Amino acid sequence: MLNTVYLYTIRIFIWLFLGSIGWVIVLKYIPVWVTPLVVSRKLDAMGDDKSAKVYKKWRSLDEISREAALAVVASEDQQFPVHWGFDFDEIQDAIKENKTRKRPRGASTISQQVAKNVFLWNGRSYIRKGLEVYFTVLIELIWGKKRILEVYLNVAETGPLTFGVEAASQRYYGHTAKLLSRDEAARIAAVLPNPIKFSIQNPSAYILRRTRQISRQMRALGGQKYLKNL
Repeated sequence: MLNTVYLYTIRIFIWLFLGSIGWVIVLKYIPVWVTPLVVSRKLDAMGDDKSAKVYKKWRSLDEISREAALAVVASEDQQFPVHWGFDFDEIQDAIKENKTRKRPRGASTISQQVAKNVFLWNGRSYIRKGLEVYFTVLIELIWGKKRILEVYLNVAETGPLTFGVEAASQRYYGHTAKLLSRDEAARIAAVLPNPIKFSIQNPSAYILRRTRQISRQMRALGGQKYLKNL
């Protein structure tokens, strides 16, 4: 009996392992139309308004302003072009700072955020964190930097029921993401840590200040050429 359970467990593990790799390979080539976060936000909204609309439009990296790509890198993960999914210096700094901070500071890279948003559920647990590490390694190996950045720009939550920079650009600026200016892109990046609390359309003094800081960081990184070797 124990041997049978053991064999079935091993088989399930192998199928899940192979299936996860297969799914990552598939998503390298097709748009990521839905994520667990999109489903979660939709279900939450339906509790108050069953007609609640999700704003989400997939665009290839070539159809998105390079300013938007640079803005999220400058704001969220400046080592993105050179790390292999994890920024260990940032992780160590966050551990030290969190010993004295009331609100813990995260150190997730763009790759980690994509792994979490596309493949995993919300919440904090060692199991979810372990799976996040696993999927981060997979997408770094299989997708590469350009695809990771493309997916991030399409799945990141940018406002209430709004996902991706194309949806944010059309909803809040009235034009496509291809036409985003540096200031517009920086403001989108500024709200990413908490797009429910912060607003692109009605920015607070803090968001306006963050927008200016991100714009300065974009210039300090050397502008769009910073991402030319992805």
